[in-house]
Amino acid sequence: QLQASGGGVVQAGGSLRLSCAASGGTFSNYAMGWFRQAPGKEREIVAVIGWSGSTTYYPDSVKGRFAISRDNAKNTVYLQMNNLKPEDTAVYYCAADPRGHNWLRSRQNALAAWGQGTLVTVSS
Repeated sequence: QLQASGGGVVQAGGSLRLSCAASGGTFSNYAMGWFRQAPGKEREIVAVIGWSGSTTYYPDSVKGRFAISRDNAKNTVYLQMNNLKPEDTAVYYCAADPRGHNWLRSRQNALAAWGQGTLVTVSS
């Protein structure tokens, strides 16, 4: 199970840190990712991190502003979001899959587990 938290309302240019706590499995065996879905838009990938944390991926839309990290001792993955923009407003979901970061990037419709989502609202 995945439990996402940390969403809220922030002004443009501000920062938020999302957390996703995992339970029920061996956390270090799972690649982790963050996705988001804005109203009326398709779900999109935001960040992915590999099993050990040494591999990460970001799309151009968030590169340089967002950072994903994980603490395998705490079974938690984080998403630090800086310089937030109104277009970052969305429900953010964490996801997990044991098949690795490349699978997370390319097979979001076939992932092992999803969190419940946390709303991020960026006001202009």
